[in-house]
Amino acid sequence: MPAAKRILILGPSGAGKSTLARRIGARLGLPVVHLDTFHWNPGWIESEPSRFRQRLAEAVADDGWVMDGNYTSHLDLRLPRTQAVIWLDLPRYVYFSRAVWRSMRNYGRERDDLGPGCPEQFDLSFLTSWVWNYKTRSRAQHAQLMSGLPAGIRSIILRSPREVRQFENNLPHSLDNGAA
Repeated sequence: MPAAKRILILGPSGAGKSTLARRIGARLGLPVVHLDTFHWNPGWIESEPSRFRQRLAEAVADDGWVMDGNYTSHLDLRLPRTQAVIWLDLPRYVYFSRAVWRSMRNYGRERDDLGPGCPEQFDLSFLTSWVWNYKTRSRAQHAQLMSGLPAGIRSIILRSPREVRQFENNLPHSLDNGAA
């Protein structure tokens, strides 16, 4: 199977979507698209839905990308162009502790996967309602998506940090050296 050039990465906050996207992008020479940079404007102001969709449509039109972020209501734009979907279905204790640690480690600093003007916050409401509740809020939807992907889209489910490392170690060093 030829290497995928348009890859989506899904999963809970703290699972490592952005980190994996950067590593795949660097290894395969693909641009990385962080959907949160389309969603958040400086000062943590949400983008207008039409502006978000426009930016997303422009990004998916490119020949190759690694795109991280859930935004499942916008899969209608992404799935038709996607060649592989990676779901980081990690245990709650892994992603929740990573999200808390990330908030503390980066507090007050801007991250490239969030966009300028959005310094990291320690947001207890986000951590409890969004991150902690991923299993009841979004996990079933991701599982259903992965089990029903259209023909021709590769499904990759990684369930532990060890499986993520093994996946990364088995990535080709370029798009010319095998499948991603």
